[in-house]
Amino acid sequence: MKSALPRDTAAPTMNDVAREAGVGVATVDRVINRRAPVREDTAQRVLAAAERLGFHRTALIRRRLAEPAARRRLGFLLQDRAIGFYRELGRELEGAARASQAEARVVHLADLSPERVAEALLELAQGCDAVALVAAEHPRIAAAITTASARGTPVFALISDLPSPELAGHVGIDHRKVGRTAAWAMARLCRQPGPVGLILGSHRYLCQEQCEASFRAWLRENAPDFRILETLVSLESVALAEQATLELLHRHPDLVGVYVAGGGIEGGLRGRAGQQRPPGLQTVCHDLTDITRQALLDGHATLVLSHPRDWIALRLVQDMHDALAADAPRGKVQSLLPFTTHSVADV
Repeated sequence: MKSALPRDTAAPTMNDVAREAGVGVATVDRVINRRAPVREDTAQRVLAAAERLGFHRTALIRRRLAEPAARRRLGFLLQDRAIGFYRELGRELEGAARASQAEARVVHLADLSPERVAEALLELAQGCDAVALVAAEHPRIAAAITTASARGTPVFALISDLPSPELAGHVGIDHRKVGRTAAWAMARLCRQPGPVGLILGSHRYLCQEQCEASFRAWLRENAPDFRILETLVSLESVALAEQATLELLHRHPDLVGVYVAGGGIEGGLRGRAGQQRPPGLQTVCHDLTDITRQALLDGHATLVLSHPRDWIALRLVQDMHDALAADAPRGKVQSLLPFTTHSVADV
């Protein structure tokens, strides 16, 4: 194939190579400077384009492709594997890391005490080039993030943001919008105004705190006839979430809706399914899994607002590679992705 450039033009640039290969300039830069892994077929397209154009760094690209690529190790600290959302998120993270030619180490924790999370984070950081974690806000966890970062391991907050200034970034969704969407849906789904229950895992998860605050604010401003009951806390426990749901149904026979905005969603749905419930009771919860999908089909859940696990995994892995490739500290990078909504009509 002949070059896309006439012979009398100026020497081809990285922009020309990118255009000829059908990739971005950043991809060409990654191939030349090994800033981050690039798929083998993509790298070969860049080389072929450089050869066709007579790019002056073609020989360097050829050498780069001949060099053995060092596999980066990316660590992910998630909650209990028994929770469907985190089990499936772990699989997505493994796949995204593998696609980027990196090695993934996924650790699931059943013990979510701050001491254990902090300990596990430091253990994971010792054997990884970059790490990400789902965690509640706590001084011990903040101290572990500071220690890992000081040792040269970028740390990312996943799903729920953390206030630590040493974080390299956060990947998640806009939980203020999630809470407001849940309130909007509740106001329109319920047959009439009435008491609404709210169950969280813990206020120390900033994402859940944001959901609660925005849920309450939207209803207070736009549907003041609804009465939001005192928030019940499940501590991310399926059993406690079930107990909280049973308590709501027992104390409030006129309950019109329940918003489960935190951990233990399975328990909340189980509690609703196993009891006589008020007619027309609406339930809004988070994250599409096998359990919440079945709950939609059975009528035990009305709407599911979900993290896009595949998109989040891809963005997080790319952000981790970018942090490792940066020549100087970049400051915290916020990556907020759109959430998805699911009803019985689309499951």
